[in-house]
Amino acid sequence: MTGSIQQLKSWQALATHASEMRHTHMRDLFAKDPDRFVRYFKEASGIKIDFSKNIASEKTWKLLVELAKEAGLPKQIEAMFSGALINGSEQRPALHVALRNSSERAIFVDGVDVMPQVRATLDKMERFTWKIRSTQWRGFSNKPFTDIISIGIGGSFLGPKLASAALKPYWNEALNCHYVANIDGSHITEVLKHVDPETTLFLIQSKSFGTQETLENTKVARNWFLKNGGSQATIEKHFVAITANVEAAIAFGVDRENIFPMWDWVGGRYSLWSAIGLPIALTIGMDGFRALLSGAYSMDEHFRSAPPEENLPVMLALLGIWYSNFMGADSYAILPYDHYLRGLPAHLQQLDMESNGKSVTTHGLPVDYQTGPIIWGGAGANGQHAYHQLLHQGTRLAPADFIVPLHTHNPVATHHEILFANCLSQTQALMQGKTLAEARQELLAKGVSETEAQRLAPHKVIPGNKPTNTILFERATPRTIGALIALYEHKVFVQGAIWNINSFDQWGVELGKQLGNSILHSLLSKQETSGEGSFDSSTQGLINLYLAKEKHF
Repeated sequence: MTGSIQQLKSWQALATHASEMRHTHMRDLFAKDPDRFVRYFKEASGIKIDFSKNIASEKTWKLLVELAKEAGLPKQIEAMFSGALINGSEQRPALHVALRNSSERAIFVDGVDVMPQVRATLDKMERFTWKIRSTQWRGFSNKPFTDIISIGIGGSFLGPKLASAALKPYWNEALNCHYVANIDGSHITEVLKHVDPETTLFLIQSKSFGTQETLENTKVARNWFLKNGGSQATIEKHFVAITANVEAAIAFGVDRENIFPMWDWVGGRYSLWSAIGLPIALTIGMDGFRALLSGAYSMDEHFRSAPPEENLPVMLALLGIWYSNFMGADSYAILPYDHYLRGLPAHLQQLDMESNGKSVTTHGLPVDYQTGPIIWGGAGANGQHAYHQLLHQGTRLAPADFIVPLHTHNPVATHHEILFANCLSQTQALMQGKTLAEARQELLAKGVSETEAQRLAPHKVIPGNKPTNTILFERATPRTIGALIALYEHKVFVQGAIWNINSFDQWGVELGKQLGNSILHSLLSKQETSGEGSFDSSTQGLINLYLAKEKHF
C-alpha cells in the first residue's frame, strides 16, 4: 500500500461510525443484547478473551475486519511466515515464528532452510541445560552451580526475565536466576553481593558482543570472578555467550563449544524463543522450554489460519486501532492479576513501543495518523489503590487488558477468590460506571441529607464506558505463557501491518547509542568544552557540570 490508509473506504467509514459510537454507552449495548458476552467471548490455544466490554457494535467489528482485509493483512501475515523481507529498512525477514515451528514445514532465508539450524540449537541447549541441572558441569572448585546471572539488555533481558518469573513455580529449587541490564553500577554490584564465584554461571547475551551496557557489565563480572578465586583458564567453566560474534566471545575467554548462535532474522524483542531463552531453560528445564515454544507455536497456527473475526491477535489489534485512531486514546494499560506476570507490562512496552513507535510508512513517507500507543501498567490489584482512579474518573480514554488465571499456583486462604473478584469488579465498574442519580440515591440510602446528597453526588459519579478486555487462562503453565506472549507479538505485527509501518527496525534507539558514544568520549577525556562544538549548549553545559564535580569533592 503506497497511499495513506486514510484513503481506504473502510477507514473513512470507521471515522464516520466513530462519531456515532462516541455517544453510545456500553450499558446500552449490553441491555440490547443479552447474549453479548457469548457473542464476543473467544478462545484459542488455551487463551480465553472476553471482548464484550468494548465500545463496539456489530457494525464496528464488521468495519474493522473490512479494514484488515482492505489493508492486505492476510497477505502480510503469509509474508512473515514465509520468510519474506518484511523488515524493509534492513532487508531482513522477521522470523521469530521459525524458532517455535514444531512442524515439518521448511522456512527459507536466502534460499536456505533455517529449521535445521534452529533444531540443532535447541538440541545444544538441551545438552547444556542437562549438564548444569544434573550437576555434571561444575564450577572451578568442583561445586555445582547455584546461581545464574544473565547479562543483557532490551530483548535479551526483558523477554527472558518475564518468562522465567512467570514460570517461577516450575524452577529447579537448586538454581537461582538473576538478571543484570542497567549500566548503573549499582545493579550488578547488588547482584554480585549475593552470589558465590565458585557456584555462579554467567550468560552473556549480546548479538554483537559489543552492546555497551552488556559488555561493560560483563567486564565487571569477569574482574569480580578473577579477584575472587577464578582464573583466566577457568573462565570457560563459568561464562557462556549467546552471540553472532563468535570470535569476540572466544577472545573474551568463552570456549567455542559454549557459544550459542543468534541470527539477523530474529529481532531482540522477539528473541526469548532462541538461545537467548537459556535462563528460562535452565530454571524450568528444557521440557518446560519446549512447552513454552509449543504454546507459542499453537498461537502462531491460530493466527495464521483463523478468520479475522475469530482471530485473537487480530481482534486485539483491531480494537487497539479503533481506540487509537478513531476514539482518541493515546495509551493502553496492561494489568496482570498474577504476581508472577508482574513483568509483562515492561516486556510489552518494548515489544509494542519499539516496534510501532514509528512516524514514516514502509515507503519512507510521513504518516498522517497515530501509530503506536503508550504502553503502561502494573500488577493488579495494587493498581486499584493507585492509577485506577484515573481510569475510572479521569478525562483520558485508556483501554486496558485485565489478565488473570483461573487457578493459582499458591492457593492461600481465599486470596485467589479475592484477587479474581477484584479483577472482575474493576472491569464491571469501568464498563457501567455510576450515574448522578445512582450516586445521589446511594447517599440517601445511607442516611445523608438531601442537601448533602446533592452536594456530594457529582463527586461520586463514575462515567463508565471505559473499554477493557479480560484475558484468562486455566493456569500459568509454560504452554499458556508461550501462547500469551505470542498473542501480543502478533497483535503488534497486525497493527504495524495495517498502519503500513516497519515493526522490526528501531533507528531511534540507534541514534541514542551514537550520541552516547560522543558524550562518553568527552566525559572520559575530562576536558571541559566551550564555544561552538558538536553539542548543543544544553548538552555541553551538562557535560561541563559533570566534569566540574571533581573540583568540589
